[in-house]
Parts: sequence; structure tokens; C-alpha cells
Amino acid sequence: MGILEVKDVGKRFGGLQALGDVNLSVQENSCHAIIGPNGAGKSTLLNCLIGKLIPDTGSVLFDGQSVLGRTPYEICQMGISRVFQTPEIFGDLSVLENMMIPIFAKRDGAFELNAFSSVFAQRDVLEQAEHMLAEMNLADKRHMHAAAMSRGDKRRLEIAMCLSQNPRLLLLDEPTAGMARADTNNTIDLLKQIKDERDITIAIIEHDMHVVFSLADRITVLAQGRPLVEDTPDKIKGHPKVREAYLGESA
Repeated sequence: MGILEVKDVGKRFGGLQALGDVNLSVQENSCHAIIGPNGAGKSTLLNCLIGKLIPDTGSVLFDGQSVLGRTPYEICQMGISRVFQTPEIFGDLSVLENMMIPIFAKRDGAFELNAFSSVFAQRDVLEQAEHMLAEMNLADKRHMHAAAMSRGDKRRLEIAMCLSQNPRLLLLDEPTAGMARADTNNTIDLLKQIKDERDITIAIIEHDMHVVFSLADRITVLAQGRPLVEDTPDKIKGHPKVREAYLGESA
């Protein structure tokens, strides 16, 4: 059994069958990619994995516990963090201030934007934030307004904020979307480092096949809301069913 188990998940939106009988097992300490053409159901599945959507049928288990119906805070406490397609940071705050927020929230269980004075008075929070920024090669940008960062550095900061929660599962929703190739390659290197150095499992949704084949240990291909094929990257490349789903070529 994997650390993340999706069992017979189905989801409809009116007359649209977004997901149908999806089964997926993500093994601990692996990188599992979920790919597919536009409209294949990837985002719907991801939202089911974090409890944002409740499927009509089936179950989603993380380490044997259901994620369905849980609040974002409860999901985080279970050990799941998500990186969104558009970096979710506070642009008017400095990089260091952004980094302090999740550390404070994890320790105290809550955070309000009007409570900055209590956050920044905590020396241990400051020290942890400084350490994480140094680890992520962002120390020289700690006093910069987050909005002024490059797309790649914003993504690096968001990943650092997620890692400060010490997650066991990191869910990435197209983490290289909108990036220049240099930033994409830097993000790939960062994720490889995280995977190698931390006790963490990664599940990634991504359109860029360069990213997928650089990171994934195993790939699930969705088409029209259903799993089409699951295998290792080497066997996915050139698979006739994958060619048919992406290119319309006959299998």
C-alpha cells in the first residue's frame, strides 16, 4: 500500500463526468507524476487529494486516513502541503516575512495578517525562517519585497514555505508554469535536491514533459477522467495509448 491511495474515485459536475473509477497508489519517498491532455481531470483529481473537492464515489487515503471533508489546516496537520499553479505569497511583504508566516502558524495553530507584531517578536521564528532561506539559496533576497522576485524565485519561496511545515507529501500543481527555461531547470534541480535529502513524497501535475521525465519515478496518464496507463517514465515514452491521447494517433 502506498502513502497515498486513491480508490475508485468518481466526480461529476452536472452532466460532465470529470473523473471515473480512478485508482492510484503513490509510494512513499517517490515522485509520482500525473499527466494528461487538457480536460483529462488532473486538476479535479488534485483537488480531491487535498480535500477541496469531495468525490461522488470512492475514497482518498493518506497514510490510511481519509482526507475527505477535512479543512486545509487539518490537511496540513496530516502532513500534506500543496504548491499552487500560481505562487501564493504575500507580495507586499518581504521574503523573510513571508517565510516567517507558516513557521509561526504551525507552532501556534493560527495566523492573522494584522498580528505581525506578535510574529516578528518571536526570535525562534526569525531564526528558523533565516535558516530555511539560507537552505533554499534565498538569504540574499530576504529583505526584498516578494512581489519583486522572479517567477522562479517566487516558486522557490513558496516551496520553502511548504517545507517549513515538514510535510510528508508535497503536491505540486504545474510548478514550472510560466517560467523561463533557466528557472524551470533551477526548479527541477531544487525538487531533485528536496527528494534526495528529505524524507518526503512528491506528487506532481505538469504539462512540461521535460520536467516530468526529469523527476518522476512513476507516471499516471489520465484521459477523459480515467487512468489510461501507469508505468515508469521509460515505458511511458512512446506508449501507443499515450500517443493516441496526446496526438490523436491510432494505437
